[in-house]
Amino acid sequence: MSAPADGTSPSAVVPPRASIAVPEIAATPATRIEDALSIGVFLLLVTVPLVELTSREVFGASLPGGMSAVQFLTLWITFTGAALAARSDRLLALATTALLPPRWQARAKVVVGFVGLAITGVLLFASVELIRVDFRFGATAVWGIPVWCVSLVMPLALAAIGLRFVLHASERGATRALVSLGLLVPAALMLVPPAAAGWTLWPLGLALLFAAALGLPIFAAMAGAALLLGWADGTPLSAVPGESFRLSTSALLPAIPLFTLGGYILSSGSASQRLLRFLSALVGWVPGGLAVVVVLLLAFFTPLTGASGITIVALGGLLLPMLVNAGYTSRNAVGLLTVSGSIGMFLPPSLPVILYAFYADVPLEKLFVGGIIPGLLLVGGVAALGAIRGGLSGARRIPFDGGELRAAFLAARWELSLPVVLLGALLAGFATLVETAALMVAYTLVIVCVIHRELDVRRDLPRVVVQSATLVGGFMIILGVALALTNYLTLAQIPAKLLALVRAMIASPYVFLLALNLFLIVVGALMDIYSAIIVVVPLLVPLVAAYGLDPVHVGVVFLANMELGYLMPPMGENLFLSAYRFDATLPSVYRAVLPYVAILLGVVLVITYWPALTLWLVRALT
Repeated sequence: MSAPADGTSPSAVVPPRASIAVPEIAATPATRIEDALSIGVFLLLVTVPLVELTSREVFGASLPGGMSAVQFLTLWITFTGAALAARSDRLLALATTALLPPRWQARAKVVVGFVGLAITGVLLFASVELIRVDFRFGATAVWGIPVWCVSLVMPLALAAIGLRFVLHASERGATRALVSLGLLVPAALMLVPPAAAGWTLWPLGLALLFAAALGLPIFAAMAGAALLLGWADGTPLSAVPGESFRLSTSALLPAIPLFTLGGYILSSGSASQRLLRFLSALVGWVPGGLAVVVVLLLAFFTPLTGASGITIVALGGLLLPMLVNAGYTSRNAVGLLTVSGSIGMFLPPSLPVILYAFYADVPLEKLFVGGIIPGLLLVGGVAALGAIRGGLSGARRIPFDGGELRAAFLAARWELSLPVVLLGALLAGFATLVETAALMVAYTLVIVCVIHRELDVRRDLPRVVVQSATLVGGFMIILGVALALTNYLTLAQIPAKLLALVRAMIASPYVFLLALNLFLIVVGALMDIYSAIIVVVPLLVPLVAAYGLDPVHVGVVFLANMELGYLMPPMGENLFLSAYRFDATLPSVYRAVLPYVAILLGVVLVITYWPALTLWLVRALT
């Protein structure tokens, strides 16, 4: 990116603001109700922690039942958001269908719809059974509201998801009728004698794996696995939705949708434009400086939006033409953008870091501090390679202008202060993690709607909230079913058996770390990071203790490998997102990211075998 010939400031050539697109759905009474419900739940989810914080700081008293209400609202935003994700066909799944010919893609949709409806039907039946038990015992959730009323969102949302499995399978009525027969599968399984359940487990499990490979949403695949294992073992089916309900009582979980909403609000305004202007003025003058600008910008937004790869979709269309026009080759630009959308995971308020700390029982502040140097190495390695390649290709630079730097800083000062405000509130003990997340939503609303007036509260904000709820529901519904699967593995003593097997095969902790790297890269290529944390971390914790490794160090290694897994052929999620966003073939994206993947792999190995990079700051600050 070069300075304009007419002498205007670099900000004049920054493209318009980005937005994170969700496919438009024709408005009907049902969709309006869904939208209004998700908006109302999110509004309460933001308001209650802020009232709790204000009540405590001003009046010295907490809001009775406030945190319980927030936790149950999280259950509602999870399932209403999942229904929205199913409505727009955005439930997380392997993107392997993109590798199939068009006619086979259509057939894959039918298989996915059939299996998805069968699993959702069982979950619906199980959730109704759970509500029936809650109704019988008459327990109260919060503020006099019965537990069964809180749980009611599960069967309602599952019914909507099941209907959308049918609608998305085909446009033809006959094909939809065929897919609807998936509802008969649960009834057929009930006719199988208990003694024969074990014999049917393997063929049904293979069918589930086949459907998952064809694009069955991850939540359905995990729920299907938990249901099958529980069914063969005689566990009540209601245990799976029961775990989803239990997950909502987590003290940390409400922070995830709140941080995601704050990131969506920020990215829906012109924050990216202001930050791009500031970073361009700051480092755009160095050789290959635009590559550094792009890496820093995407690394800043990745932890705010709540999911790796979303920044590729949101900002890639703006940044790719800038890189190409500045002299970067198209391949280098695509590779840089694809990788840069994955490397901001260690920056606050990273949701994977929060979730890992919770499930591994690692102090959150130590994990954030421990990730500072490794995170800087990952960002710095990608930025350095991008700058070198840009310099070698003769990419143009922006002349340094102190006045422009000051003006750009003033324009972006509110966005730049956001991490300082959030960390200050959290580390000073002023606010809990959930309250800090609610503060982020309020802060970003002030920036976007009041200070810069880029979003109209009545016209634009509802759309942003629905988009955020769609993303939140798409990955948070996975967490509940993943927890059910993890609990089954624990009851089956899988962690203990795995520990014995690994200890018998591997004696050295260094060899174990190498094997762990390889395993996690594969996991990252096949599974989203949130479900990977819930499923893999309980298996990993006893191994970490057995080999005498530091849990903070292993946590950083885990997260770094998961970042790398998003970029590993053939099924890394960010590769498919990049191919979709830039209208490129998957092989071309593979070639574009390989040099950067090599750099990241080297950095991950350094992080793995040099624990001081992670632990030095942790020990210095504690």
